[in-house]
Amino acid sequence: MHRTIDRRDFGRFSGLSLLGASASGWLSTIAARAGQADTKKHRKCILLWMSGGPSQMETFDPKEGHENGGPTKSIETSVPGIRISENLPQTAQVMDHLAVIRSMSTKEGDHSRATYFMHTGYLPQGPIKFPTVGSFLSKELLDKECDLPAFVSVNPFQAVSPEAYGPGFLGPSWSPLVVASQVTGQDADSQQVSFEVSNLKRSERVSSAQSDARLQLLTSLEHDFLKQHPGDPGRSHVQSYQQAIRMMDSGAVAAFNLDSEDEVLRDSYGRNPFGQGCLLARRLIETGVSFVEVNLSNANGAGGGSGWDTHQDNFEAVRSLCGVLDPAYATLISDLKQRGLLDDTLVVWMGEFGRTPKINDNTGRDHWPKSWSTVLAGAGVSTGQVYGGTSDDGMEVRNDPMTIQNLMATVCRALNLDHESTNMSNIGRPIPLADHAAVPARSLLS
Repeated sequence: MHRTIDRRDFGRFSGLSLLGASASGWLSTIAARAGQADTKKHRKCILLWMSGGPSQMETFDPKEGHENGGPTKSIETSVPGIRISENLPQTAQVMDHLAVIRSMSTKEGDHSRATYFMHTGYLPQGPIKFPTVGSFLSKELLDKECDLPAFVSVNPFQAVSPEAYGPGFLGPSWSPLVVASQVTGQDADSQQVSFEVSNLKRSERVSSAQSDARLQLLTSLEHDFLKQHPGDPGRSHVQSYQQAIRMMDSGAVAAFNLDSEDEVLRDSYGRNPFGQGCLLARRLIETGVSFVEVNLSNANGAGGGSGWDTHQDNFEAVRSLCGVLDPAYATLISDLKQRGLLDDTLVVWMGEFGRTPKINDNTGRDHWPKSWSTVLAGAGVSTGQVYGGTSDDGMEVRNDPMTIQNLMATVCRALNLDHESTNMSNIGRPIPLADHAAVPARSLLS
């Protein structure tokens, strides 16, 4: 007997696991993407996030010869006159593709607030839920032809500031697809790293015929519902399932399988979660994903912990972390360049703040937002340069201070985006991609 299905029934039926898969993040977050962007070719972005706040003096702004510099030496790079830390010898060889910003200056020295600030470009403001950079940039950069979600996050360490990683007022359709590494092997020589996205396969308990029947039922329910209740919410729901099925059946998911990559290249990136995560980022960008974030927060290259928070034994800790960072970062830049992807891919290296120039009693460095470093590479960036500078003791920004607002504006312009473009917030207030009065750093833009 046929009966009319009301809105409550539709929600109950369509919310079931009709495909035999659990309702995990990616299935529900693809909802409103179809039809929201044109087919114009867009640039892409990779964010290499250094959770915990890396020391600028042991990475991109060494102070060799000053007591604040400690034992860290500086080395020449591929650009005459630019020297960086001895901890980054491979990165030094790709300096001609990098633009080092040594004049970052903020006021947030708390991990949670600083992580939120650097990820969104805004400080927490009452009821407004600001979207993370991957969400608002992937929305603008969306490649409609890509079968994968626009934003993928690899091994994020969300514990310190969960809201810094969310889509905020943009809604769940712009949440990241979160990918965690799987590591097997007891030591570095035998360690194998792989990435797997859950719920891409139909349940073994559901046959193809059963799956097809359930999809037909879903299609029928949605068709009847939309006839009686036309509008964007219903169409968005239909599109979400169509996109999810498209992703499940697409060959694009092969991007997550690194086995097809050359073994020598995989070794060059580093056989650890961060190194292989950078390789995965290149593969996802190649496939059409708009924004990929890869996190490094411990010396094993995984996403847990906050290893850059070097209050103790700073020099040894940063040396170990750079042992993971250096080959992965340098190989990523070179690999993108060789494949013709770097001209359209912006690579951003940063953490939430820097470390104190003065060394503490535990041979460590504490939180320091006053004068520290970030690095840009690739699309839209005038590379082979240092922007800004700090005093000989590292305590002050000497010239061209860079705020997070201006950094966001610069990133937007490098990606061919209007940083003044707005999205409507959850309280009905238009919010620009970069805060009001933000100014891109013209000398950093090509």
